[in-house]
Amino acid sequence: MRRLGELEAEIMDRLWSWGRPATVRELVDDLNRTRPLAYTTVMTVADVLHGKGMVHREKDGRAWLYEPTRTRESYTAALMQDALAATTDRSGALAHFVGQITPDEQDALRRALRSLNGDDQE
Repeated sequence: MRRLGELEAEIMDRLWSWGRPATVRELVDDLNRTRPLAYTTVMTVADVLHGKGMVHREKDGRAWLYEPTRTRESYTAALMQDALAATTDRSGALAHFVGQITPDEQDALRRALRSLNGDDQE
């Protein structure tokens, strides 16, 4: 899974945050609050995201409605999996990772592992 480009990430962030399908016009209007972008630029990037399988689109009148095909968490997990695939020492990489996350994140990781192993009773 390739990391998203800057504008791709901004578009996906909005779609994930809004939790509903959106048109390019809605995306452009929101993105233009922080920086000027042409409608055609956002439309092109939304089309690229569709080609990458990151969004599904459906015709709504003359416009396309774009909706994420995966959750933000699923995307993040895929990036983490790719990062692990870059090493021959997965255990070492995981140990370094766990050593760098906060205690709250370590607790969340423990809960996730217990849940996956069916040991989610505390």
